[in-house]
Amino acid sequence: MSSPISSFSAAIRRATSVAVAAAALLLTQHASAQDTPLISGGAGFLTSTNGGSTTYLPIIEPLLAAPIGNHFLIESRAALVETFAPNGNDQPGYNHTHFIGLTYLQGDYIASSHLTIIGGSFLTPFGTYNERLSPVWINNLQDGPLIAGIGLMSSGSGLGGQLRGSVISRKKYTVDYAAYFSARSGNEQFTSERSSGGRASLYLPDSRLEVGVSYGRSLQGARENFIGTHVWWEPKDTAFRLRSEYARGQHAQGYWAEADYRTQAFGGLDSWVGRIEPVFRMQQTFRIDKLASDSVPSVNTQRVDFGLDYNLPHNTRILTSYARQFSSTGNRNIWETGIVYRFLFPAWKGK
Repeated sequence: MSSPISSFSAAIRRATSVAVAAAALLLTQHASAQDTPLISGGAGFLTSTNGGSTTYLPIIEPLLAAPIGNHFLIESRAALVETFAPNGNDQPGYNHTHFIGLTYLQGDYIASSHLTIIGGSFLTPFGTYNERLSPVWINNLQDGPLIAGIGLMSSGSGLGGQLRGSVISRKKYTVDYAAYFSARSGNEQFTSERSSGGRASLYLPDSRLEVGVSYGRSLQGARENFIGTHVWWEPKDTAFRLRSEYARGQHAQGYWAEADYRTQAFGGLDSWVGRIEPVFRMQQTFRIDKLASDSVPSVNTQRVDFGLDYNLPHNTRILTSYARQFSSTGNRNIWETGIVYRFLFPAWKGK
């Protein structure tokens, strides 16, 4: 059986091929006249030890952003994951699985500063984690919140159309919005449910405070409703960040709050001390009923995560964390480590 390291190298080679092929396919006809497309994303090697069993997770997430003229943009993100998990039933060795697919693929038409029209497969704009924090090179902790699936239907992405932009923008405040409709799709690459919803946010630049509300409705099957709120606060002249969300569905609800901090007192953020980033996250989930139509734990659950990240030069981060999870089905310890690299380069040399 191949090792995690060798499979990770193979995943990087496959990701590069996918990114280059996507860029060529989408942009060959426009290369001479348009801005240079960018290939960005992140690669990581993650480990998780849960109940004494360690799982290895090499992952790479390339992202393509390709402008076409002044008003059009094609963007896409892929995920390539190799998983090495211990065999069950006390059998020696590891079970190996892999996954490759597009997270989203959308076309944007920037009509004005107040309106962008989006078509294709897009990340569902419910809450903040799905769109802003889920990429491997951004997340401070390996695991997403326990309530991350509430409001995202089954796949976390929709297939249809979306409108988003700024309703009003002033020196003291701005109000942003996102509204979408998704069709039902059973396509293996672009799975989605028939649904609609959106998000509205108020941002106060002086306080660097954002508050928002989200709403989603499933339009097939049980036709469930989802609501959510979020609060983000990043005080000026500090490297402190507070992020939090609350979400409620038909069968479960919960919240999470995460804080991280980097000190500037010992030579700035680029000093060896300033690169240290403690992270703390607490979260709870509550079952409304016993129907398991969401990804939330089947019983009321509490979890606290303590992380210690180190931001190396050249967009490389070391992630370490310890979590303790409490529930009626049993308490457990979760240890996680990883290294993540963020990359960014043009698809080809621009003029």
